[in-house]
Formats: sequence, C-alpha cells, structure tokens
Amino acid sequence: MLDSDIQGFFDAMAHSWTIRFLEHRIADKRILRLIAKWLKVGITEDGRVTRSERGTPQGAVISPILANVYLHYVFDLWTHRWRRKATGDVIVIRYADDTIVGFQHEHEAKAFLHDLQERMREFELALHPAKTRLIRFGRQAAKQRENLGEGKPETFDFLGFTHFCTRSRKWGSFVIGRKTIKKRMLKQLQAVKMELRKRMHDPIAKTGAWLNQMLKGYLNYYAVSGNSPSLWWYFNEVRWRWLKSLKRRSQRAFMHWEKFTSITDRFFPSIRIPHPLPCHRFDARTRGKSPVRQQRTPGSVRGALSNGRPYRDPRQCAGLPADGSV
Repeated sequence: MLDSDIQGFFDAMAHSWTIRFLEHRIADKRILRLIAKWLKVGITEDGRVTRSERGTPQGAVISPILANVYLHYVFDLWTHRWRRKATGDVIVIRYADDTIVGFQHEHEAKAFLHDLQERMREFELALHPAKTRLIRFGRQAAKQRENLGEGKPETFDFLGFTHFCTRSRKWGSFVIGRKTIKKRMLKQLQAVKMELRKRMHDPIAKTGAWLNQMLKGYLNYYAVSGNSPSLWWYFNEVRWRWLKSLKRRSQRAFMHWEKFTSITDRFFPSIRIPHPLPCHRFDARTRGKSPVRQQRTPGSVRGALSNGRPYRDPRQCAGLPADGSV
C-alpha cells in the first residue's frame, strides 16, 4: 500500500497549469479572469500584502475546488490510465492532497511510486519525503512480515483514523481496524479544555447543552465500527476536564467522580455506531453483492425482488413479456 502526501500542495499549485485545466471545462473568459484575480489576491500579514505566482489562498472557499480540479488532471486521470496496464488489483482513494493506493503486487507498487514522482515533477509538485511510504497491509501482511522476520503490520493515518490490520472477534476473519488518531484526539481535548475554562462560571445545564452538541458532532464522524474504545476514552476525558473546571470554582464538597458521572449522563449522548461495517456474506440471490437490493422498496429506482415489475427488468428492456412467455 502506498501512503502518500503532496508536499505543500496548496502553496505549490502553479497558476498557469490551474488556468489551463479550468479552460477544459469553462469557456467564459470572464469567469477565468475572475478566478485568475482570485489566485493572485495574495495574503495579508502584519499589514503587508504578499502576492505569489504559485499556490491558492489559504482558507478561501474556492481553494478546495481548485485543488480537486488540479489533481483531477494531474493524478486521477493519469492513475486511471496507469492502472489499466497493471496485472493485479489497484485500489485508489484520494481526498484533497491525501491519497491511498493499494496494490496486489509489490513490484507494481514500486513502479507506480516511481512513475508518480515523475508525474508530479512535470506539474511542479513533489511528494512529501516523510509522509510517503510503501507498507505491507492487508489480509496477507501479517504472514508476509512474519516470514521476513519483521513485526506486526504497519499502520497508516487517513481521514482522521489510524488504520491497522486485525481480526474480527466474532468470526476470526481479517478486518481493517480503525481508531481515532491519537494526536488529533489530544488536540481536540485541549480545545475542549480551553472552552470549558471560559464557561467555568456558566450554569451546569448551559455547559452540558453545549457539550451535548459538540459530542454529537464528534460521534457523527468518529463513531465507526471498531472505534468504540477510543470513543469511551474521549468521553471520559471530557468528563474529567469538566469536573476539574468545576472544582476550580469551589465546588469540591459535592463534586466527586461518581456523583458527577450521574449528572453528566443527562447531557452526554449515548455511544452508538451509526456506521457499521458492510455485510460481505454471500447471498445466492444477489450473487455475493450487497443485500441492499433486496431491501429496496417497490418505488425505488432499481425496484426490489418483492416487486413484480422492477424498474430495470432485462426482459422488459428487450421488449419481451415479464412472465417468461414468448
């Protein structure tokens, strides 16, 4: 698996290439001229305006869009063409400038990395040397590293999660484990600590309502299958920091941990996993595919097996009766 990151991507985007890529989709010269002005607006620091011929304004709403357009032509289309000549499976996932590419064969992973470095150099970009690496990851990684005399399979960070190789507790089969990145979790706890200090003299109900909304948003993203231990640890740390902030306002008499936990249970949302792992069990009716097709209502786009007249019936599309008669 190739875990790569583009070095200083938002500061290294060439304006000339950005405009050329946009010209493939935008014919209105006024829009192109407006985007060019946006790129050259510069950055204001200490009252001084600094303009550059490279990069896109940090924090501007257009920056993520321009970044995706840039990498669509530099990385996505090129990768799609490169993977056609590969003999093994190649799986590509990209989010902004962070990419994960999985390979079935090691030699193809090394060849892809070499070609990718050349590709980036053509468009005035470079891979980050410290954040780009090839690792053994997947179903056979543990056995391969054991034969090589190495330790456990390596992990990689992507989209806020640390991904690692593990096995299902129930079935014993291989699964990809995910847990919240520790550095990011500690950074968020520090931000919560500073906010609780500001709200130290607010009523408990008001602070609890704010924590409830904050923790719900946290669960909406990080509540994935296998991440429950990190979620419980994060919630307990938030409780502990809230208790410490209350003790600073001379409420030591009644604020012990057991009583405080019962109080915070009114405000803290319950930890549930709304994003479970997909079901990979074989189903003869779906030929091993997702069982979602069996759960669709008759009014859905593709219909369902319970619907006698599905939307896309091959016999009806061919002009034949649905009952099988000719």
